[in-house]
Amino acid sequence: MKNIALLVLSATLLTNCKSNSEKRTAKYDDLVQYVNPFIGTGGHGHTYPGATVPFGMIQVSPDNGFSSWDWCSGYHYSDSIVAGFSHLHLSGTGIGDLADILFMPINKQIELTTKATSRDLLAYKSTYSHKNETSKPGYYQVYLNDSKINVELTASQRTAFHKYTFEDKDLQSVIVDLGFAINWDKATKTEITIENETTISGYRYSTGWAKNQKVFFVAQFSKPISKWGLVADEKNIAGISASGEKTIAQLFFDHKNSNELYSKVAISSVSVANAKENLDKSNFDFNKVKATATKTWNTALNPIEVETSVDSLKTIFYSALYHSQLAPVTYSDKNGQFRREDDKIITAKDYTAYSTLSLWDTFRAENPLLTLVAPDKVSDLINSMLAYYETKKILPVWTLYANETNTMTGYHAIPVIMNAYNNGIKGFDVEKAYEAMKSTMMQNERGLDLYKKYGFIPYNLLDESVTITLEYAYDDWCVAQMAKSLGKEEDYNYFLNRSKAYEFLFDAKSGFMRGKAADGKSWNEPFDPKHSNHREHTDYTEGNAWQHSWFVPHDVDAFIRLHGGNEKFSKRLEQLFTESSEITGNNISADISGLIGQYAHGNEPSHHIAYMFNHAKQPWRTQYWVRHILDTQYNTTPNGLSGNEDCGQMSAWYIFSSMGLYPMNPASGEYEIGSPIFEKTTLNLPQGKKFIIEAANVSAKNFYIQSATLNGLPFNQTTITHQQLLDGGTLHFVMGSEPNKNWGLTK
Repeated sequence: MKNIALLVLSATLLTNCKSNSEKRTAKYDDLVQYVNPFIGTGGHGHTYPGATVPFGMIQVSPDNGFSSWDWCSGYHYSDSIVAGFSHLHLSGTGIGDLADILFMPINKQIELTTKATSRDLLAYKSTYSHKNETSKPGYYQVYLNDSKINVELTASQRTAFHKYTFEDKDLQSVIVDLGFAINWDKATKTEITIENETTISGYRYSTGWAKNQKVFFVAQFSKPISKWGLVADEKNIAGISASGEKTIAQLFFDHKNSNELYSKVAISSVSVANAKENLDKSNFDFNKVKATATKTWNTALNPIEVETSVDSLKTIFYSALYHSQLAPVTYSDKNGQFRREDDKIITAKDYTAYSTLSLWDTFRAENPLLTLVAPDKVSDLINSMLAYYETKKILPVWTLYANETNTMTGYHAIPVIMNAYNNGIKGFDVEKAYEAMKSTMMQNERGLDLYKKYGFIPYNLLDESVTITLEYAYDDWCVAQMAKSLGKEEDYNYFLNRSKAYEFLFDAKSGFMRGKAADGKSWNEPFDPKHSNHREHTDYTEGNAWQHSWFVPHDVDAFIRLHGGNEKFSKRLEQLFTESSEITGNNISADISGLIGQYAHGNEPSHHIAYMFNHAKQPWRTQYWVRHILDTQYNTTPNGLSGNEDCGQMSAWYIFSSMGLYPMNPASGEYEIGSPIFEKTTLNLPQGKKFIIEAANVSAKNFYIQSATLNGLPFNQTTITHQQLLDGGTLHFVMGSEPNKNWGLTK
C-alpha cells in the first residue's frame, strides 16, 4: 500500500507539474490575444491592421484606395471599401507614402485599359464589413462582399503570404496593379513580367515623400497561371512583359482542383534577383507561416509581463507593445545588400540595415524602449544611421526607403546614439558614432549656420525658430555628454555651452519661449501663446508656445530657476493642463490633438512635460497628470490613440508610463518615476534577470505613491537608472488615494 501511495503521489506531482507548465506556456502563448491591431486605425492614429512580423521588411495590409490625411497608412476604420492589398505601409505617421505592389483577388474579368482617376472607377474594388474582418499580430482576414472571396494574409520577415478562398466554380483571378498610389505617391516607371506558369516579377519606381523609391518584387502562386492580360499606360500589351509609367495585370487560374489560391510575395530595394533570394523557400503552408508569425510576436511581447485584473489595460498595453515593434523596418536583403538614395548598392556587413526612421518622434521614448525590449536591434539601427552618415556626412533626420525626407526639426539620431551608449548597447563603433554626432552639429544645413552665428535661430531668418533652437540645444547637450565620456574635454565644454541656447529665447515676463530677432533683443510681435500656424510663418513646429516652451529636458533645474523657482514653475506648469483648450489661428496644425488644457498628448513635443513636476519637488502632480493622461488618451477602440502613432512613440509613452517610468531626458540613462497602473510588471531582461515593479493597492483612485522600496530598502527619489533595471530586483510602491507630498523629495 505504501508503494502504491507513492506511485499515486508521484503521478499527482507529475500531473501538477505538467499542468503548471502548461499554464505558464498558455500565459506566454496567449499574449497575442491581448493585442488589437485595430487600435489607432480610427481618428488620427494612422495605423494599419495588416500582417507583418516584428521590424519586418514587408507589411501586407488592406488599402481603402482613398487619399486623405487620415488614410496615411492606406486604411481607416471609418471606411468600407477595399481597393486591394499592398506590401509596404507606414505605421501611424502623418505621411501618405508607400502602398507599393497592390494585389487584389477578383472573380470576374475586368477591363484594364480604363483610366481610374479615383477609387470609384477601380473596377476591382469591393465593399467589406468589419463584422467579417479579423486582425491579429501577423495575421489579417477580410471577406470581400462584391466578389465573395475570403482574403487571409500573413508574413515572415521578407515575404508576404496570401490565401484567397473563392466560391465554388467561381472564376479565380488576381489583379496586380503597380500604378496604384495613394496621397502624393506617384509611380514613375513600372514593369510586370510573367516568368513562368507560377511566377511573376517586376518593379515599381515611384516618387512621393521618398523621392527615389525603387521596389522590386517576385510572386509565386500555388496554381499555374492559365492566361493573363497585361496593360501599360492604358494600352493592352501582348506577350509576357509590360512596362510603362503604370502597369497592371490580370492573372487567371484554374478553379477545378480547389477553391483556394495561395501566393507568396517578396520584395527588395536592389533587384528582382534579390527579391527571389528573399522569397521564403517554404511551400504554401499558410497556417504554418501564420503560426510562426504568432510565435515570433509572442517572443517580441514577452520582455514585459503585466498583471492586472482589468483586461482592457492588458489590451491597451500589449497593443502598444505590438505597435512599438512595427518600425523601424528591415531594409537590407538576405545577402545584406540595400539601395541608397543615390542608387548605389551597398552591403550591410554583420548587421541588418533598417529604414523608416521617424527620429523626431521616436527619440523620446520609442528608441529608449527598444534598449529594453529589443536590445539586439539597437546596434543594427545605429549602424544603419552610420552607413547613412558615410554617404551624406550628416546623420539622418527622417529616412524612408533610404531617402532623406528632411522632415521635422533637429538631428535626433544624436540622442538615439547617446541613449544606446548610456544604456550599455554594444556592437557599433563609438568613436565613429561620436564623429558623426559632432560633424552633424558642426555643419551649416537646416539653420545650424544661424544657430552657430547668433547662439540661437532668429525668427526673422528661419521659420520654426523656437522649436529648432530648443532641439539643437538638446542635441548639443547629447554631443557634450558623449565627448565627456570619451575624454574630449574641449568638445565637452564647447557643446555644453551651446546647449544653453534655450536661455536666449526665454521671455521671463510672459514665461514662454518666444521668437527673437537677429538683433538679440526684439521679440516676435504680436504674441499669442495659443496661436498655431501649421509649418509656415511660425516660431513653433506643429504647435504653439504653450506646447513648445517646455523642451529643456537636459537642464530642467536651471530651467526652473529661469522661471523663478519651484513654486512659480509648478504653478505655470499646472496652468498648462488647466488652461482652456482653445487654439487660435486660421491654419491650425491638425497635429494638435489630445488636448488637456493646452497640453497636446496627440503630438510628441508634449510627451515629457508631465514629468517635469518631479524636478520642481512636486512629484504628486506628475503622478496625478500622468494617470490622467493614461486614463483619457488611450482606449481599446479604433479611436484609441489621441494622435499619430508615429512609428511607436505614442505607444512607447504608454508602455513606460503605465509601468511607472519615463525617459524624460531620453539620453540620460535615467527614468523619471510616475504612477504605475499595474499591480505588477515584470521586465524579462538579458541573462535571465528580472526587474519587478509592484504597486500595492493600485486602483482607479489609488494612483498616488505613498512609499517605496528598492530591493527592500527605502526608496525616496523620483529617478531610477537604466543600469539599476538591468541589475534586476524589485521596486515596490504602496499606492493611495491622497498625495504623500513628502515622498520623492530626495534626489
